[in-house]
Amino acid sequence: MPMYQVKPICGDDIKIDLPTCMYKLPNIHAQQGNSCTPEHALQNGEVDPAVKALEARQDEIMRKLYELKAAVEGLAKTVTTPDADLDLTVSSSLSSKSSNATTFKGTTDLDTLLGKDLGALRDIVINANPAQPPLTLVVLHSLLCQRYRVLSTVHVHSSVTSVPPQLLSCLGPRHADSYARNMFQLGFTLIWKDVPNLQMKFSIQNMCPIEGEANVARFLFKLLAPYPSDPALATLIDSWVDRAFFQLAKCSGKEKATVLQALNSSLGRNPWLAGPEFSLADIACYCCVLRNGLTSSLPTNVQRWLNSCENLGHFGPAKLLLQ
Repeated sequence: MPMYQVKPICGDDIKIDLPTCMYKLPNIHAQQGNSCTPEHALQNGEVDPAVKALEARQDEIMRKLYELKAAVEGLAKTVTTPDADLDLTVSSSLSSKSSNATTFKGTTDLDTLLGKDLGALRDIVINANPAQPPLTLVVLHSLLCQRYRVLSTVHVHSSVTSVPPQLLSCLGPRHADSYARNMFQLGFTLIWKDVPNLQMKFSIQNMCPIEGEANVARFLFKLLAPYPSDPALATLIDSWVDRAFFQLAKCSGKEKATVLQALNSSLGRNPWLAGPEFSLADIACYCCVLRNGLTSSLPTNVQRWLNSCENLGHFGPAKLLLQ
């Protein structure tokens, strides 16, 4: 039996007899070259059940923290928004995918578009005048609900005395799980308010307002499908959107007739206004034609195009607002 010498802090040296054979301990690190993996492993290569249980517990704690973060952010946004004097919460909905498939071929991911933010609900808040219901936004909301899990709410601001029933229910019925914000990807809040122009605020904390139905429609559409990479095609879409809101919606009858003739000419070459694919140009022009009651005595190609739009099934919510 070997002898080992131990040097005490003070006093004489002490000699201790140690056994040749010590207890054999399992190797807790899987060796690979000169490095060790961070996972504790048993001798047969399996992960220790205690480590598995610890990791599962950590995942559960993180999930609950994300849920708590979403709930706190929801309360914070309710307090910090300038529209905190809302006097009526009307409806909220979790819309499932519609049986009518969208015609958009592009796929989008909110984390890619807006940045990754685990557990936080991205809020879109829109102020709209009930005297001028935003038909395009109701259509785009319906399309967003087919792509994402959307928490939809309608409020009436104290600056408005009365709102027709169809405007109060334009985003659908209340969902039983509307209190659980962490279940949703997007928050879509429509506030009927006495404002001169439609306003949208995305990310309440930063307060970056967007004004005008055309600009808000462009923002929402990009959450559904990217604008074409071809600058000429993207400009064509934008020009039709501007014609819809600045000519079809606001100009005299003579100017509207000129735009309708341009629509008819374009639709004689393609099934949709921007070519072979349905786009924001079709949504904007259809809604402005519908809002101005121009659906009678239309040129042949425009009438065919209107029927094609209605066959897609996207415009039902907009037509309900005009009843």
